[in-house]
Amino acid sequence: MEELTAQTICQYIDHTDVRPEATTGDIKNLCEQAKKYHFHSVCVSPFRVKNAREFLGQEKTIELICVVGFPYGFVKIDEKVAEAKTAIDDGATEIDMVANIGAIKDGNWQLIKEEIRQIAEAISPNKLKVILEVGFLTKDELMQACKITKDAGAAFVKTSTGFGPRDAKVEDIEIMRQVVGPNFGVKASGGIHDFKTASEMIKAGANRIGTSHSLEIIGAKELSESKTLSKE
Repeated sequence: MEELTAQTICQYIDHTDVRPEATTGDIKNLCEQAKKYHFHSVCVSPFRVKNAREFLGQEKTIELICVVGFPYGFVKIDEKVAEAKTAIDDGATEIDMVANIGAIKDGNWQLIKEEIRQIAEAISPNKLKVILEVGFLTKDELMQACKITKDAGAAFVKTSTGFGPRDAKVEDIEIMRQVVGPNFGVKASGGIHDFKTASEMIKAGANRIGTSHSLEIIGAKELSESKTLSKE
């Protein structure tokens, strides 16, 4: 792996604003920053996908992610499918879906597999990431959820929403990477606020970083004029 710098780490960053109070102006700033610093993508709520598509314009190098079933994942499968399809119609190019945490805790792996399969098929060929909210799970539950996610047709496993009981840890990434193997996506998110933490996550196996603290991570000069975008 190439040496990480403030410039090269930008390619890993999903620049995020999923705050409920985010304004149209905030989303415009998010997109302008993504274009300026060449972040991999922007990540927004369903209500803000059309705004983000407008502000990104015809920019094809920056992905537009929409969260689905956010933040707790406990809506029914057909609702998640409809939300995901609407987001794609509105201009999203990737979906970050929150897995049904209660179903995982019940050991209802058939439901987890089915919701992932249905959403992955509904948005194909667009990529699906599955948020597992690691702070609620045991190690065994996390490992099984990663296996199911890979088998069901998603493209990534993801640690958390930023609204869960704890931040992502390097150990979570190591476990997830071990289960899914070298060629599957692993996204670290939740509490990644500086270059050191982001670098540690990447070295542990993450190939995406979800964060609202992108400017802090890269040491952007405009940081003093910015504000925290979300908890992620």
